[in-house]
Order: sequence, then C-alpha cells, then structure tokens
Amino acid sequence: MSSDFFKYQAQTTHHPLAMEISHAKGSYIYDTNNKPFLDFVAGVSACPLGHNHPGVVSAIKAQLDKYMHVMVYGEYIQKPAVKLTKLLAKNLPEPLEKTYLTNSGTEAIEGALKLAKRATGRSEIIAAHKAYHGNTMGSLSVMGYEERKQAFRPLLPDVKFIAFNSEPDLNKITNKTACVILETIQGGAGFIEPKNNYLTKVKAQCDKVGALLILDEIQPGIGRTGKLFGFENYNCVPDIVVTGKGLGGGMPIGAFTASSNLMSLLQDNPKLGHITTFGGHPVIAASALATLKEITTSNLMQQALEKEKLIRSLLVHPLINEIRGKGLMLALITPTDAIATSLILNAQDHGLILFWLLFEPSAVRITPPLNISENEIKAGCNIIIDVLNNIDE
Repeated sequence: MSSDFFKYQAQTTHHPLAMEISHAKGSYIYDTNNKPFLDFVAGVSACPLGHNHPGVVSAIKAQLDKYMHVMVYGEYIQKPAVKLTKLLAKNLPEPLEKTYLTNSGTEAIEGALKLAKRATGRSEIIAAHKAYHGNTMGSLSVMGYEERKQAFRPLLPDVKFIAFNSEPDLNKITNKTACVILETIQGGAGFIEPKNNYLTKVKAQCDKVGALLILDEIQPGIGRTGKLFGFENYNCVPDIVVTGKGLGGGMPIGAFTASSNLMSLLQDNPKLGHITTFGGHPVIAASALATLKEITTSNLMQQALEKEKLIRSLLVHPLINEIRGKGLMLALITPTDAIATSLILNAQDHGLILFWLLFEPSAVRITPPLNISENEIKAGCNIIIDVLNNIDE
C-alpha cells in the first residue's frame, strides 16, 4: 500500500509521515500493525469529539438510510441542514443568524470575501501578516506569508496587510476598505491571541469607515477555546464569522454566517451570488448537527479550560519556552526548529501524535479531542517530557 500511496496519490511534501491507518476510535488512531497512537492533534482540530464518536456515527448512518445528495445547495428543504443552521443561529450572538454551508473552510472564506465586496461595493481587503485562511486563490490572496504564495501570483488585487495586535496599523483601515479578515487566534503563526481588546478596536475602526469585519473561526471555533466560538472570549462580534474543521465532527464542512440582511445580498445583482453543488450535504450536515448538539449540551467547553490547566502544569521543561493558545488550542514553543521536528517525529515512535504549525517552525501543535480523558492527557504529556529529556540540543 505504501508504494501505491506514493505512486498514485498526490503529495504535499517530499516527506509525509506515511502512517498506514487501520482504524480509529476515541482518542486513538491504530496503524495496520494494530499499534495505538494517542492523538494530540485531532485531525488538525477537525475531530472535536475524537474518532468514531457513537452519536456522530449513528447520525451519519441514519441519514444514509434516508437520502444523500439530491439537489444543488439552497433549492430543496433538507432537514439536517436546516436544523444545523438553526442551532448555529441559536448559539451565535445577534445579528449573526443566517448561515451558508460549504464544503470546506477555504470555500467559506471565499464566500465571505465575496459577500463583503458585494455589501460594500469596495475592493480593498485587509488581512494580517502570517495569516492563514486556506489555499484556494481568494483565501491564498489573504495569506500573510509570501513564500507560500509567490509561485501562484497574480492573485487578488487590492489586498493589504497589517500586523496582528498592532493598534497603529488600524489607521490603514479606511473608507476604501471592503473588509478586514482576521483569525480570532492566529493559527499558522503560532497560536497568537489578540491582546489589549485588539479585536474590539478593529471592529470599532471597521464600523467607523463602513468596512466589515470577518473573523475566521475555522481553528478556534466549536468549543476548542472554552467557548463555542473563540471571539466570545474577546468582547467582539464580527459582521461575518467563518467556521469549518471541528464543525463537521470529522466530515468535510465549512460555513459562513452573517445577518439576514447581509446574506440576502447573495440572492440578486447577480442571482446565485455564491453557489455550490455539495454544500449542505445531508450526511455531512447530520454529522455536524450531532457534533454541535453534543458540544453545546455537555460540559466539554468548560472541560477544555480545565484540561488546558492540566497540560500547562505537566509540560514544564527547559526545552519548552512557552505554551501559547487557549483551551485545547495550544502550541509548545521550543528553542529551535530542529527540536520541534525531533519532538514530533520521536513522539510518533513512542505512540503519540503531534504536528507542526504552518509558519512557526519552532512550534508543536497540541489540539486533542475535547473529550480526551485526563489520564490520556497525562500519558501524552509524559511521552513529551520523556522525548524532550532525550533530545540533544
């Protein structure tokens, strides 16, 4: 199977981890030798309830018995999608009440950018340095990392960049700006939180000049920071919020939500302002609905904060400079790139899955399932400390 993987399936790097998977359950992934690997990554934050959660699997199977794809998005009334968007509205602050369901986070970013341009009649987009919002051409245009996008230029025009958490840069948001797009917590940059009411100040400047604020919640959202949406921690309500990853419970999904007035603009001038064949797919919507119900009716969000404290108390080591992030969206910052890579690779040899971040090579991702047990956290953290103890600086 390994040779076929490399021969027939396109790769993203020359050195994929290439673990061959047999099955996964709870907080563990098993290879074809039936070796268990404790998962501290959760599919890069895409599996908030771990693997093969019985409630999610049951919802998927029940929907499979009824129908799968029947019509392009937005035409037929399909109960899973309607219930999902209603539950999102119930759990979002006003005026965020109408959701467009897509196939991925990057597609949701595209839709949000289009909506902002349509609403304001402006072309200028402001994003942050070291931002990551996806890899399609529009989302790539607002990526704040030139090395990753220079080969694909020309991209969208009129995109400008500001430094995350820089208040002087807010003056760059003017009456020419259609929107400012930010990650609530910068992910690829190293899990950088907003400081000193930064998001509130961005929103105030947007309101002042008639621009819209888009917050990308694809990584922080769906309970990972102790709130259902990360922005709830920072006293800021965006004009458009984008979700993905964890919302699907392990299935591919994205969504962007705005007020009814804003979202109605995609219905005319032109009609079909944003269209998708498979967005709102009933099987995926059923998975997302079951996931969202479990997270919003349990104490998993509060547990995320308690588990953060446990992780921080256990991961104390000379080769850990700091732990960034909030809840179960955490990044270990090590002294060098080599130490981070050595930790990730050696941890896998010891049965623990860790992973890199996109733009901060000295960082190590810790984003386990929200329902990971305290004993599993202790076991994983012990592996991290043991590996670090055996790394030659």
